[in-house]
Amino acid sequence: WRRSVEARTLPGAPHQDGEEEGDGGGPADHFGDGREPLPGGCSLLCKPSALARCLLRALRRSAALEPGPRSWLSGPHLQTLCHFVLPVAPGPELAREYLQLADDGLVALDWVVGACARDRRVTHAGGLPAVLLVIPNAWGRLTRNVLGLCVLALERGYYPVIFHRRGHHGCPLVSPRLQPFGDPSDLKEAVTYIRFRHPAAPLFAVSEGSGSALLLSYLGECGSSSYVTGAACISPVLRCREWFEAGLPWPYERGFLLHQKIALSRYATALENTVDTSKLFRSRSLREFEETLFCHTKSFPISWDTYWDRNDPLRDVDEAAVPVLCICSADDPVCGPPDHTLTTELFHSNPYFFLLLSRHGGHCGFLRQEPLPAWSHEVILESFRALTEFFRTEERMKGLSRRRASFLGGRRCWGTLQRREVSLSSNLEEIFSWKRSYTR
Repeated sequence: WRRSVEARTLPGAPHQDGEEEGDGGGPADHFGDGREPLPGGCSLLCKPSALARCLLRALRRSAALEPGPRSWLSGPHLQTLCHFVLPVAPGPELAREYLQLADDGLVALDWVVGACARDRRVTHAGGLPAVLLVIPNAWGRLTRNVLGLCVLALERGYYPVIFHRRGHHGCPLVSPRLQPFGDPSDLKEAVTYIRFRHPAAPLFAVSEGSGSALLLSYLGECGSSSYVTGAACISPVLRCREWFEAGLPWPYERGFLLHQKIALSRYATALENTVDTSKLFRSRSLREFEETLFCHTKSFPISWDTYWDRNDPLRDVDEAAVPVLCICSADDPVCGPPDHTLTTELFHSNPYFFLLLSRHGGHCGFLRQEPLPAWSHEVILESFRALTEFFRTEERMKGLSRRRASFLGGRRCWGTLQRREVSLSSNLEEIFSWKRSYTR
């Protein structure tokens, strides 16, 4: 599949093996400079390819991107604060599992269940619901939009599961080790377990905000060996080190920092032998907090440079072999202006990465008038459906090519055998030196 996506990079080029343009193809699906306009003032930034054409058609048909009546939530700060500050409304029922890791640590998996699970419609091949792995932000807060995505995915035929890191959202910290910003080792074990539970179901993954560093690190480290079919990142932080060093606007910096301090305060005694807890809880910035917690440890101190050499989410991005849709907003108050925070060269050069850039939406907001869900959720699920159809078509084309090659090869072999029978029947004794049968 990697070869088929990369080989068919120019939509204007002639198709091989009699391949025809997919449904809805035409001039509207051709790429100009790599930034394609979409409804609602959005644009898609990507490298032209067959997969990009398929995704572009799906997004241009999406009703979620159509501009609607302007809401009082249009401002970027309102979009962001409603997402992070407002209390979580009563959501679906969650069935929690604790997964013991190789080093005896614990992570939590919240499987989303409820009444809508019995009435959901299966939308994937084989009659099996796809598993949707949801990774919340790196601060461990379960937000309204995460639960909203899970409810919508459940209604659309997915089986959502939320991954919680060590010590996050009620998951006990049983060993004095927390998960660094971009270390996917715990996520690898969780994905392996999910694959064991649902071996035949497709697996999709969605990350929120700073949690995207974990997902991107996993996809880069695992490459083509990851079990994920497709992924999406909502307001991802791509230049993580610069993001920590530059700092956030003070309300967000103070809010995220306070949330982390409160979450770790219950484990202060357990962490005393590992880090300087007094300095940790006196931290005045996210960088100071991160550096104290993971770099200035008492057992294995490392430098700030070494920490990001190991945890930069884009360190192995060239090895990623899974389509990733990143949804970002130009007015994101947490990540900052896209010209300084987005690695646009990644989307221009890598055929697996797609950037959907909107004018408004804040950070992880993308809210619409109630009771409509966030439009980013609709777009993500529609893109996953388009990916499923694309892969199904690719497999069908490969199957036809294999059958055709097998048929033609069989005809060639049959003709060769017939010619050999004519030429070999007269002088078998000269060709074979043995005369005794070994088939008794």
